[in-house]
Order: sequence, then structure tokens, then C-alpha cells
Amino acid sequence: MQRHYRFEIISVSRERNSLPYSTEWGKSCYFTPSNLLPKSVVKMRHLTREQRYGISLMLQEGKSRKDIAKAIGVSASTISRELRKNCDMRNGAYNYELAQRKYETRIKQRGRKTVFTKEMKATVISLLEEGYSPEQIKGRSNVEGFAMVSHETIYRWIWEDKHKNGTLHLNLRRKGKKYNKRGNSLAGRGYIPNRVDIEDRPTIVDLKERFGDLEIDTVIGSNHKGALVTINDRLTSKVWIRKLSGKDAIPLALKTIEALRPIKDLIHTITADNGKEFAKHQEIAKELDISFYFCKPYHSWERGANENTNGLIRQYIPKGTDFSEITDEFVSWVENKLNNRPRKRLGYLTPNEKFNLLLTNQNSGCICKLNSPKIKFQNLKYQEHHHIFTYSA
Repeated sequence: MQRHYRFEIISVSRERNSLPYSTEWGKSCYFTPSNLLPKSVVKMRHLTREQRYGISLMLQEGKSRKDIAKAIGVSASTISRELRKNCDMRNGAYNYELAQRKYETRIKQRGRKTVFTKEMKATVISLLEEGYSPEQIKGRSNVEGFAMVSHETIYRWIWEDKHKNGTLHLNLRRKGKKYNKRGNSLAGRGYIPNRVDIEDRPTIVDLKERFGDLEIDTVIGSNHKGALVTINDRLTSKVWIRKLSGKDAIPLALKTIEALRPIKDLIHTITADNGKEFAKHQEIAKELDISFYFCKPYHSWERGANENTNGLIRQYIPKGTDFSEITDEFVSWVENKLNNRPRKRLGYLTPNEKFNLLLTNQNSGCICKLNSPKIKFQNLKYQEHHHIFTYSA
């Protein structure tokens, strides 16, 4: 018996009157997989809303891309391109409504200059206040499918506002200040027993293909009183921040172990600079069952992701801040803000979204870079509000 697919027509195509069938808003239509749409529609260059609905249904049934392409009368490469361009980048799922919205947004913006409307400016202001950069705002618009001008236009608007004595530029990470040349600042120095150089680190760490290769550093308060230990994952950009009473090696080791113990079975390596606050690296490595490596002196770019993370933290905790006035709750708030802030290198996903996507692939049985050689995980979950992981081995 030949199977039929039932489609609910959501919108009426412009070419409806020329089709060899008629339909009305909300009316059901039936097509066979081998002849899903009339030939006049198959010859069209772009997928229709109804075709996208069909793709969504057949994906849910586990159909292959080749079978879907044959069913709706297009090439397999068209299906692959559709899934690549119009999937929900936050979870990898295909939703026909979101796909159609993304397509319509691209069509509207094609071949003409996007007008920077009042609504767009209101959105920009709101996201700037959330800590987004202009590039992140534009990138996020592509992820969520809403119209937005280029990041260059947003920057020009901010500078025009600054020249008019406006305050929009104060929401930028560097507040309009020039960047210093990389490598000018000195890495921390001190005697570190049994130091293992970064040259001995496995090459897989450089590829950023697995979760659990971490970088670690400290952010110092005013008058060198108080400090933060900052840890980030190289693949997902996920960050952990803990407040320290000082910059001594023992409290740093204890806070690092405390922060990472819930995920000790997920992590592989930690890389630090040569500051003497990391003198207790052997205790950290033993407690977490990982390998600990050190960059070469004055090579801070070998921990580039961590240096960038510290710059992001300074947006919320500027230099000269008295750390005695900062609470653990505020530090947790900053950590949460950074983990839910879109990153360009992640395709404008947030670190939490990227991590949750890895967990989804892990639990669905897909080959995933999260896999650890230490244990085999089942039902691995991240409790976002509590900043902890739960799993069963």
C-alpha cells in the first residue's frame, strides 16, 4: 500500500493560481512521496513552505536525505543545503517555520540595503546592555532569523552617538579604547617544581576537537588584593570563575578542584602560564586525574582563549575594582552572563548552547568530541541553574 503524507497548508504561495490544484488557508492536502508537488512547483528554484513542511515530517520519521529529495522532487544536495542553512543552530533541529522565516529574511535583504529602523535600534540597545558586541548582535540575528543591519553599520551608529556625547559606546567591551599590541604584558613568573612544558602536550589539544582541554589564569584586584581564578574550555568557550582570598598557590588549587570536581571525568588537560600561583599544579592534576601543562615564558598567546575570557570579565569587573566588595553571587552572575553570551567562533551560539548540543549528540549515540576515554557516559545532563553536571556511568 502506497503511503500518503498529510500537509496542513500554512500560507498561500504567490503562484497558487497557476498551480493545477486549488487550496485555501488551513485546508489539508494529500500527496504521495513520489509526486509530492506538481511539476510546475518542482521546477521552481526555491523550496516552498509546503516542501519544508514535508522535509520536517520525513526527518522526524528518520528518512534519509536522498529519500526526502526523491519524495519532493529535488536533488539531495538541495536537502543538504537546506539543512545546513536553515536548521536551528542552537540544537541542530530542523523546524520548517524557522527555516521559512530565515529564507524569507534572506530574500528581503537580497539586493538592497537594509534600513536601520527604530525597531532595530531598540534591539541593538537592548543587546548592547546585555553585553553583546555589534558583531555578536549581527551574528545572533542570523541564528534566530530576525532582520538586522551589518555590524559595521552598528559600530558607525555607536560612534555617531559618541560624537554627540551619547553613552552607547560605554556598553562596548573596551569602551572605545585602543587595543594594546599582543604580547606586551608579562606573564606571571616564579619557581614551579616539576613543571611540564606545553611542547609535551598532546597535539589533539591544539585542534580544539574535544571537550575538556582547559586553560586557567587569574584576574587580580586593585592593589593586588583579592583575585579571581578563571578557567575556560577550549572547544565550547565555557567558563568557570571563582573568587580567591589572595593569589597564593594553595587557595587557588583548592578553588580549582572545587570548581572542576563535578566534571572531573570529562576533562583531560589544563594549561597555565608560569605564575607561581600555579605551584600546586601537581595536587590539582592528581585530584582531578588530568595532565597539567605550562606555556613558554612570555607566550601568553598560547592561552589565547583564556586571555580573551579575562578581557570579557573586565567588562563587568574593570581594572582597579576592589575585590573585597565583590560577592560570590556576583561572580556567579558574571559566569552565567559569559556562558550565555553568543560567540563568533561558535557560529554565534552561546557556550551553554554549544555544550548542550554536544550533550544531545552524546545522549543520542552520535559520535561526539565530548567522549572521554575515562568512562562511558549515559544520560549525561548539565543543570544550568546550579552549574553542575550529573551523569551515570
